[in-house]
Amino acid sequence: LEDFRFDAVLGKGVGASAATLPLPHFTCVGATTRQGLLSGPLRDRFGAVYRLDFYTKAELEKIVSRSARILEIEIHDDAVSEIARRARGTPRIANRLLRRVRDYAQVRGDGRATVDLTRVALGMLEVDEIGLEPLDRRLLENVILKFKGGPVGLDTIATSLSEEPETVEDVHEPYLIQIGFLARTARGRVATELAYRHLGITPPTSAAEQTRLL
Repeated sequence: LEDFRFDAVLGKGVGASAATLPLPHFTCVGATTRQGLLSGPLRDRFGAVYRLDFYTKAELEKIVSRSARILEIEIHDDAVSEIARRARGTPRIANRLLRRVRDYAQVRGDGRATVDLTRVALGMLEVDEIGLEPLDRRLLENVILKFKGGPVGLDTIATSLSEEPETVEDVHEPYLIQIGFLARTARGRVATELAYRHLGITPPTSAAEQTRLL
């Protein structure tokens, strides 16, 4: 990369020859959610490495308000806050929820997105007050009810949900870990006391002690 050239081998066997093609100067920008899977030499060739975190609620409110103006949706400020709170820190999720609220407002209301209408619309989507969706809650319920709170392996959790392990690990686990509902240990995944209380399940004493140790 830094030499701005491409080395290629032409032909096969004893008749093969090497050719070097010069490249015009360029800027290489890479993005990944699994930096550890990149080889060290490749990572080291990037001059600057930045980490993007989840958006804050205030930032998501600005994004939802802007999207509402673009879509010409009349939405109340408290409805904007409600959508931002359930968006899991991700703009694309916030925009998806906004569009579904708009659809509900146009079909069942007068086109205005009030906070009460927004809560009903998101309730129909089964998105709860902190952004958990049905599969997120099923994951937690399985860990708690089927596997006594854990620890339980990723493959076992995925099988109990009829999902691929990669889907569980890349789509659902990160947010559950970020909000403190799931802990990843050397022995497997463990549901925390916060997860028990959110689902309305009384945590056993051992689970509460285990959460404090984690």
